[in-house]
Amino acid sequence: MTDIERLERRISLHDLRVLMSVVQAGSMGKAAKRLATSQPAVSRSMSDLEAALGVALLERSSKGVEPTSYGRALVKRGLVVFDELAQGVKDIQFLSDPTTGQLRIGASIAVAVSFVTSVIDRLSRRYPRMSFEVLATDTTTAYRALADREVDLLLAHMVEPIDASTMRAETLLRDPHVVAVGSRTPWARRRRLSLVDLMDEPWVLPPPDAPYGKVVYEAFRANGLGVPRTVVTSTLPVRAALLATGGYISMVPRVVVQLQSKPEVLKSLPIDLPTTDRPIALIALKNRPLSPMAEVFAALARETATTLGQ
Repeated sequence: MTDIERLERRISLHDLRVLMSVVQAGSMGKAAKRLATSQPAVSRSMSDLEAALGVALLERSSKGVEPTSYGRALVKRGLVVFDELAQGVKDIQFLSDPTTGQLRIGASIAVAVSFVTSVIDRLSRRYPRMSFEVLATDTTTAYRALADREVDLLLAHMVEPIDASTMRAETLLRDPHVVAVGSRTPWARRRRLSLVDLMDEPWVLPPPDAPYGKVVYEAFRANGLGVPRTVVTSTLPVRAALLATGGYISMVPRVVVQLQSKPEVLKSLPIDLPTTDRPIALIALKNRPLSPMAEVFAALARETATTLGQ
C-alpha cells in the first residue's frame, strides 16, 4: 500500500466537509451550528484531519479561525470533490428520469434576457418538469461563478479572451451590435441612416469601462466620431426599458432585438457596425464533463443559434 493510499483511508468526506464549513463560518462554534453538531466534535474532526496530513490547516486565535496555505489548498480541492459528487447524483437522477432535473446557467445580461431565455422556453415546453437557475450578471462575475463551480455552464459574448488553461469555449453564433430604437419612433421608419445623423439625439449607453461599453465606444471611434450626448448610462435592462418609451437610441447586441420577449417593441436601424461583431459562446470548465441535462441544453442552444444565423 502506498503512502497516498494510506492517507486516503484516514481522510473522510465528513472531515473534509467540516473543514470547509469551519473556513466558511470563520469559527468552530458557528460551523458546529451549521452542521447541527457539537463544537468538540468539530474540533476532533479538525485534529484528526491535521494529524493525518501532518500539517496545520487552521490558524486559531481569539477572533476565530482562518485557513493556512495548506488549509486553503485542501478547501480548493474539496470544492471540486463535492461539486463532482453533486454532479454525479444529478446525472443519476436525470438518467433515471430524463424529463426532470435542475441546471444552473451563468450568462451575461444581454445573452440571458434573449438567447438563454429563448432556449429555456423551448426546453421547458418539451420537459416541463425541468428547472433552471439563471445567474444573469456582468461577464466578470459570470466567469468567476463558473470558475467557482457555482454554475454548470456559461453563455456570454466573448468580448475578452477566456482563461484557456481552465475553460473551453464553443462558438454558437456571431453577434454584432445594432443601433436600436423603439419601433414606433420616426427613426424606425428611416431607410437610410448613419451614425452621424444620430449624434445629436438622446442616447442611452452602457458604462464605458464595462465590456459591452468598450465595444460600443469603439464603434463610434471606428466611424471617426466622438461619444454622443448620453442621457443615461446603465445596464441593458434599464436601457431597453427606456428604448421602449420611444425617446432614446442605444446600441445593443443584435440577439436582443431578434429574441425580444415582446415582438415589435424594439427595432434595429439599417446601420452596419462591423467592429462590434463578437461570438456568443457556450463556455464550460475543462476536465469537467457537462451533465446529461447540460448536454440537452447545449444541443438546443446550437439549434437555436443555427436558426438565428439563417
